[in-house]
Amino acid sequence: MNIQDILKDKKKLPLLIAGVALLLIILMVIILLLASKEKDSPGTKEGNNGTTTEEKELVYWGLWESKEVMEEIIDEFEANHPGVTIKYSMQTFKDYESRLYSRLQQTATTSEPAPDVFRIHNTWLPKFESMLSKLPENIMSRKDFSEKFYPTALSDFTGKDETSLYAIPLEIDGLMVFYNKQLLAKQDVQEPPTDWDSFLSLARKLTKKDSSGRITQSGLALGTSKNIQHSSEILLFLLLQEQADLIDSTRTKFSLNNSKAISVFTAYTNFATGNNAIWSSSLKNDLSMFYSGNLAMMIAPSWRAFDIMQSASTIEFGTAPLPQLVANPEKIYYSTYWGEAVNKKSSNTQLAWEFVKFLSEKEQQLKMYSNASTIGQRAFGEPYSLTELNSEMKGKAYVDAIAVMAPYMKSVQLGEEGYVRAALEEAVTQILENNQSVENALREAEKTINTKLAQSNK
Repeated sequence: MNIQDILKDKKKLPLLIAGVALLLIILMVIILLLASKEKDSPGTKEGNNGTTTEEKELVYWGLWESKEVMEEIIDEFEANHPGVTIKYSMQTFKDYESRLYSRLQQTATTSEPAPDVFRIHNTWLPKFESMLSKLPENIMSRKDFSEKFYPTALSDFTGKDETSLYAIPLEIDGLMVFYNKQLLAKQDVQEPPTDWDSFLSLARKLTKKDSSGRITQSGLALGTSKNIQHSSEILLFLLLQEQADLIDSTRTKFSLNNSKAISVFTAYTNFATGNNAIWSSSLKNDLSMFYSGNLAMMIAPSWRAFDIMQSASTIEFGTAPLPQLVANPEKIYYSTYWGEAVNKKSSNTQLAWEFVKFLSEKEQQLKMYSNASTIGQRAFGEPYSLTELNSEMKGKAYVDAIAVMAPYMKSVQLGEEGYVRAALEEAVTQILENNQSVENALREAEKTINTKLAQSNK
């Protein structure tokens, strides 16, 4: 039977009309669905002028700063980059290194994506380098980097090829002296001396003992590891001041079995032994002693100021630069800070670096510092990483010492920073508590560290 026959059959004509109508409806639905899908594609977005831009998302793991502190800055970048969304989250510091390392190693998932942008400590590069994107020359050249930031940043974030850069710092920080103003005033001293001889002389004057020789007030927390929060960093600082050659170019061989290291560890542990001790392993940790007003001076990074303000608001304290060796004409201070890096496996590495560069610019650093103080309700923001903003920190409470020290700060590319620090602390414990010789303790620490670095920094 053909169409003509069907048309002649009046009984079948309504069926034909209904079939054609149904077919047309199905075709219309398909066309509308396709049009809607194209318009709402997750990879595109219609702008205000009707043009279509590609949608891109960057996952940004931060530290210290809340979403509220970062929101205004991120909004500005997004406004200047239609279709771009920055998904920011403030990570907790606990287990951050291991958590970040694991996420970079794993494949990203919808529920837990690997970050495109994240913070790394200035000592971590050898461990993370293989997973990081190199800073493109068209974003920032090595020459521009060296002119914008302090020498320690150029050294800390330069890769094994001695040319490529892998992070841009948004802050600079380092070890400094925290001092109890009231205790120093009793010795008619306003602030700690800047040379080691005078500094230690003051520490001895500020140390008090009872009739049995037990320390009741310490002039300076120095000499042990278990009850000094930043003992390993202090030791690294002392080794750098002695100009010890700590690590080779491959970042797999750490050197402690030498005369300079032996001299540093001997002098360090002597501060907690004998009749002239200014500190003891039997004391509470340095922070607790400082809180209670029984410690005149301690060495720590600037952010410890927040701990003191929160836990001992009645303590009047100040910060000062680390003491220097009179015999050494070169000023050397110790840096410990963070830089923003980009995931090598990110699908938007160029955009990610554009974002990091944007964050590092003067306007954004000023805004971040201000927001941290107002929105974040902190006494001060993250100290500026840009050299041109050094003058902004001078004369300001808590960060003036950073302004003085930053141009002369140094550090060590450790990779497995936590592991190295633990080994240095254990060496001090072996010397003090197990009567192990300095030479043997350092030999064991060196062996332990190098076994680990050979695996992690290869």
